[in-house]
Amino acid sequence: MLDYNSTNKKMADVLPGLDCGLCGFKSCEEFAVVLTSQPEEIKKCVHAGRQKTVPDDAAATPVCATCDFKNLSQENTWKDSLGREYDFILDTFPNDPGPRETILPHNPLLTKEMEIKNGDILIGRPLGMSCGCPITHCGIVMDVDQKTGVMVWCVTGPLGPRHNGYKDIGYYSAEAYDGLVRSTQKELKIGMRYFFLPHRCMLQWRHSGLINFINKTRQGTSVRVEGLWIG
Repeated sequence: MLDYNSTNKKMADVLPGLDCGLCGFKSCEEFAVVLTSQPEEIKKCVHAGRQKTVPDDAAATPVCATCDFKNLSQENTWKDSLGREYDFILDTFPNDPGPRETILPHNPLLTKEMEIKNGDILIGRPLGMSCGCPITHCGIVMDVDQKTGVMVWCVTGPLGPRHNGYKDIGYYSAEAYDGLVRSTQKELKIGMRYFFLPHRCMLQWRHSGLINFINKTRQGTSVRVEGLWIG
């Protein structure tokens, strides 16, 4: 007999844990319950990539390429979810809850008016030339400049805002990404523009940016990428 609780956990293991809601469910855990009886519904997860067999009585289901970084770096096809080639994978810093993004609200005065401070949970959407991503971003503020309105946040999934509340900054411009490069197919040079794939991008779309900082570390190559756009 199939152990429901055990099977449900195994199905949850192949989902990203981002709780992005794009599948129509509030969380990956809730979606996993559906997959125990309807494994074909995995197609609703935009992150599901290569086939991976879930052991014991669970169905053969695609593993989430977004979270499976070890396999992503070893078996990477260097193509995004739309089949476009990219040069490197941008991963998060150790202990960060998500990618570090420098942003500027379209109304910089919001940082003062909303009294935004370190640790606040925000939502907003990058608009226009700075990215034009169709997904509302959520994140935790790591640093904020009240004078200019520029802030740095770690982009996360929507579970935090749903459970703990949030401040909505509306539209913003994405100015830069900071992260680690552990997997690349091209030599990285300052002053060069590259296509890259943010490891935890919910759509798994390639981005483009100019590298203006490089530092070799034990964890990987630390880079700063500015002049961002998608495509």
